Amino acid sequence: EATSNLRPTAREKMSLKSERRGIHVDQSELLCKKGCGYYGNPAWQGFCSKCWREEYHKARQKQIQEDWELAERLQREEEEAFASSQSSQGAQSLTFSKFEEKKTNEKTRKVTTVKKFFSASSRVGSKKEIQEAKAPSPSINRQTSIETDRVSKEFIEFLKTFHKTGQEIYKQTKMFLESMHYKRDLSIEEQSECTQDFYQTVAERMQTRGKVPPERVEKIMDQIEKYIMTRLYKYVFCPETTDDEKKDLAIQKRIRALHWVTPQMLCVPVNEEIPEVSDMVVKAITDIIEMDSKRVPRDKLACITKCSKHIFNAIKVTKNEPASADDFLPTLIYIVLKGNPPRLQSNIQYITRFCNPSRLMTGEDGYYFTNLCCAVAFIEKLDAQSLNLSQEDFDRYMSGQTSPRKQESENWSPDACLGVKQMYKNLDLLSQLNERQERIMNEAKKLEKDLIDWTDGIAKEVQDIVEKYPLEIKPPNQSLAAIDSENVENDKLPPPLQPQVYAG
Repeated sequence: EATSNLRPTAREKMSLKSERRGIHVDQSELLCKKGCGYYGNPAWQGFCSKCWREEYHKARQKQIQEDWELAERLQREEEEAFASSQSSQGAQSLTFSKFEEKKTNEKTRKVTTVKKFFSASSRVGSKKEIQEAKAPSPSINRQTSIETDRVSKEFIEFLKTFHKTGQEIYKQTKMFLESMHYKRDLSIEEQSECTQDFYQTVAERMQTRGKVPPERVEKIMDQIEKYIMTRLYKYVFCPETTDDEKKDLAIQKRIRALHWVTPQMLCVPVNEEIPEVSDMVVKAITDIIEMDSKRVPRDKLACITKCSKHIFNAIKVTKNEPASADDFLPTLIYIVLKGNPPRLQSNIQYITRFCNPSRLMTGEDGYYFTNLCCAVAFIEKLDAQSLNLSQEDFDRYMSGQTSPRKQESENWSPDACLGVKQMYKNLDLLSQLNERQERIMNEAKKLEKDLIDWTDGIAKEVQDIVEKYPLEIKPPNQSLAAIDSENVENDKLPPPLQPQVYAG
C-alpha cells in the first residue's frame, strides 16, 4: 500500500514527563504537520486528510511521470535493437521484439489506468464508463441483508425531503456504487481515493449548484456515507489484498503480552475502587469493543467518542476536577490494554480510508480518533523506560515469568466486587506458583550441572591414577619343578628313610 513505507510520525514519538512519571503528548503533535490547523493522522504520515491527499497525488503523479519515461525508454531501446538485429537474427529478434512489445504495452496500460484514476473527479465519464455503470451489478442485485435493506429505505425517505436535489444525489450515489463494482481489482488505497473523490464531488455540487447550507450538507453527507459504506463494507473492510489482518494479530498479541501493566505504571488518574468510576471504566471498554460491530465509519467513530467521554467522566469523578489532555491519553491507553478490542488495526484503517474526511479533520470525533491512533502507536513501542521499570523486570513481565504483585484481598474496599477480588487473588497465586516453579527449575538445572561436574571429576581422578600407576600384564610362569631340583648340595643331605620290617 502507499502508506506502508512511510516513516513514523512525530505523534508516535511519545515523550515521558519525568516529574509526574506519566505519558505526555503535546497537543500540537495531534495537528497536521503542514500547519493547516486540522487534526493529523499516523496513517497519513501526520498530515490531515486534505494535505495528505495533496501529498499523495504529488507522489503518484511523480510515479506516473517516471513510468512514462521508462515506457518511452524501453520503446526506444526496442526499436534500436530491432533495427540493428533485423537482418542477422531474423525470427529470433522478432520473438524478442514481441516480448518487449508486450512488456511495454502492459507498462503503458498500467500508467494509463493510474493516470486516468487520478484525473479530475468532476470530469464527465466516457461512454464506455456510463454503459458499464448502467450494467447490472451482481453485488447490487444480490439478496440484500435486513440491515442493508433498512438503510436503503431510510436513505430514500431522507432524500425525498430534498426533492430535485435528492433525486440527483440518489442518482449519483447509485452510479458510484455500480462503478465501485468494477473497481474491486484496484488496490484498497485506490478504492479509498475513489470514495474520497466522490465525497468531495457531491459536497461541492450541493454547495455550488444546489445552494445547500453547510449544516445540511453535513447531514446529507452522513446519510450518503451510511448508505454506501453499508453496501461496500463486505468488500473494503480488512480486504485480503492488505496486511490489515496481520497487523490485527500483531497488536492483539502485543496487548495480551502487556496484560500485567497496572494503572500505576501508566499514571492513570482513575480510582476503580469508586463504584461510579468502575462502572464508567466498564462502559468505556464496552464502547471500544463495540466499535468492531459497526459497519459505517461514522458509527465506529461514535463508539470511540462515547468511550472517550466515559474516560473523561471517570477522571473527573476521581480527581473531583475537570480532566486534562495529559490525563486522558494514559487512561485511553489503559482502556485499550484492558479491553483488547477485536480487529483494532482494521477498524482504524477502515475509518481512515472511508470516513468522510471532514469528521477526521475537525471536531471531537477527529480529536478522539487521533488520540486513539496515538495510544495504539504507544502500545506498539511500549518499553521499560515508558513504564519506569528496569529492563530486567520488564523482560520478566513480558516473558510471563512473573507479574507485579496484586492487591491483597484485605486491602479491598467492602463494596468491591467479589469476582474481581477472587480474580486478583488467583492471579497472585499464579504469580507465586510461577516464581516457585522458576526456582525449582533453576535448582534442578544446578543439581544436574553438579552431577555432571562430579561425574567428570571422578572420571578424571581415575584417569590420573591409571596414568600414574599403569597396569602391566606379564606372561604366565613356567611349570613348577621339584622343590629341591635346583639344590646343588644334594650330597650333603641325609639319605632318605628306608622302610623297615620288624618281625612280630
